[in-house]
Amino acid sequence: PTVSTPATLTPVGYFQFETGVLAAWNSPELSSQESLNEVIKFSVSRWIQLLAGSAPFVHSSAEGQPANGTGDVALGIQGIVHHGEGAQPTIALGYFGRVYNGGTPDLDTGSFRNSVLVLVSADVKGFHYDTNFFFDEVVNGAVRRAQFGQTLSVSHSLGKKFGISGEIWHFTQPFLRSNTVGNLWALNYNMRKNLVLDGGFNRGLTSTSTRWAAFAGFTYLVPHKVSLH
Repeated sequence: PTVSTPATLTPVGYFQFETGVLAAWNSPELSSQESLNEVIKFSVSRWIQLLAGSAPFVHSSAEGQPANGTGDVALGIQGIVHHGEGAQPTIALGYFGRVYNGGTPDLDTGSFRNSVLVLVSADVKGFHYDTNFFFDEVVNGAVRRAQFGQTLSVSHSLGKKFGISGEIWHFTQPFLRSNTVGNLWALNYNMRKNLVLDGGFNRGLTSTSTRWAAFAGFTYLVPHKVSLH
């Protein structure tokens, strides 16, 4: 449950579902928002992964007016540039494009039309890190702007069943002429080899950041392989 996406791919031929709920308070466009979020990943080879992200249900409250809707739907592809091992990082490039605009109010990071990512992941002395660099196109009416973001997530296992993650992230806010920065903490429970439960919170650190956000969810790797032949 981090802003960062791992550079490493999921097992080839298996669907992975990342399902969660998010509750956020005091963001520039709204006073509160609750949403259901879904990311689906499928690796067609050890070099290429396909992704789909959506928010099938969003409840927002802005200026005292509650509203229900759906969030954006985005499709993406991620490719490995260099396979690393241990402290030698895995490096990947990714692209996401919005295929449906849900029209619901955005949180502090906004919503992109197109997004290009550079992703780096590695393990160093018992710690795992994922860092991303975002190059986004964001749109407000007929106006388009460039948005840049950086994230760093560090995780560490707490025995065989539990783990903890901490993250710092930053995005520019071109339409607000400001920046949003957040500090995220999460715990995970490895229920099975293919099922992980997680939850945590995020604290915004600037005046134009979402003040608080809490989230919970699970990652499930379907145990049946899809034949690619």
